[in-house]
Amino acid sequence: MATPAAPAGPREQGEASLADGQGDAAGRVHVVFFSNISENTARFVGKLGFDSTRIPIRAADEMPEMSEPFVLIVPTYGGCLSVTGREGSHVPRQVKKFLAIEGNRALARGVVAGGNSNFGTSFGAAGEAIAAKLGVPYLYRFELMGTHEDVENVREGLEEFWQHQR
Repeated sequence: MATPAAPAGPREQGEASLADGQGDAAGRVHVVFFSNISENTARFVGKLGFDSTRIPIRAADEMPEMSEPFVLIVPTYGGCLSVTGREGSHVPRQVKKFLAIEGNRALARGVVAGGNSNFGTSFGAAGEAIAAKLGVPYLYRFELMGTHEDVENVREGLEEFWQHQR
């Protein structure tokens, strides 16, 4: 099996490799993801071939309550101070609402983030913020809907990572 590449762009301090898992061997990989109306993240997740749960687009919709461990895949929004000059957040409101459920936070094992390299140092920042908040590894970041290489790296890396999860 190929060794996963470093995340696109420079690797940040505290970013884990996809193979840096901990714990006991577990079953199959489960992905929870959010994708807005652009569907970029949904397309990326669909190419991975893992079981997945989608966080609803409408914040008013009922949030899923997870019963098994998962890796979270999210887009990064450019609505933060460093990009727009206004207060805002890289993390979509719907993802914040999903993670406000204690059981969901407890079952997260890692984070993968999409973004736009035009965001500069904020590229993939939602993943960095969520991983820091939850105390889980920030595993990988990809541009927009990801390349074929990104899909392969994440698929292979998550399979390896998951072997070390509970």
